[in-house]
Amino acid sequence: MPELPEIACRAREMNEELVGRTIRSIDVLQPKCLNVPVDVFRAGLTGGKIVGVSHRGKWLFVETSKGHLLINMGMGGELLLARHDELPEKWRVRFGLDGDEALVVNFWWVGNTHYVEPGKLAEHRMTAGLGPNALDVAPEAFSELLAGRRGRVKSFLLDQSKIAGIGNAYVHDILFRARLHPLRTIPTLLASEVEALHRAIREELQRSIDVGSAWYEVDLHGRRGGFTADDLRVGYREGEPCPACGTAIEKIKTGSTSSFVCPRCQPLD
Repeated sequence: MPELPEIACRAREMNEELVGRTIRSIDVLQPKCLNVPVDVFRAGLTGGKIVGVSHRGKWLFVETSKGHLLINMGMGGELLLARHDELPEKWRVRFGLDGDEALVVNFWWVGNTHYVEPGKLAEHRMTAGLGPNALDVAPEAFSELLAGRRGRVKSFLLDQSKIAGIGNAYVHDILFRARLHPLRTIPTLLASEVEALHRAIREELQRSIDVGSAWYEVDLHGRRGGFTADDLRVGYREGEPCPACGTAIEKIKTGSTSSFVCPRCQPLD
């Protein structure tokens, strides 16, 4: 599933490649991924010039002169810029652009391509409740987000309404870098640990962004990201030695999810 690094990289690429171009046509093979009927979706975006692309959490926000196109890649997929005569075999929604290219969206499992009228982003239910982007939160604001909360630190990081963009792909290494056990409760965190957690979020997400995001996702031209399984520190490395102390990494149950931890570097007590 794409997380903040993957979405940030796609937004950057789309700004480089798509700004100033006009959506000339729209074809939909999977109407259930839309939030409005196909004819409303098509009428709302066809003829719109792309103004800019931003991201929040796991959503892309494509601003056009006629409103917003919102894209969520769900469990993963491809978002490709392709020539009309070289379209991929599998796709769900296709946006024909001026020139000889189209922006083609394919979902592996589930995903969303939504249209929002100008001035109505705040009414879009699936994005209105998102917290701030994980990389946009300053240290002081991060401390304020945690203040008064009583849950577990991992649950907080995965709650998109609190802080947006972190998922199970990156959370294990974030907590390892901060030397925090995922079951630690927020009231037990020292100020120095909150600072370390904020720093770990920025460093772990940024090192993936710097190499084009995770290897299991592709960019607009089909090239895989450079952040590979070898770059993971403890995530999904059960039984392997901790990169800091050599202790075997453990896979533990943390509520409805599993976590990968070094029992020595990340003690619960």
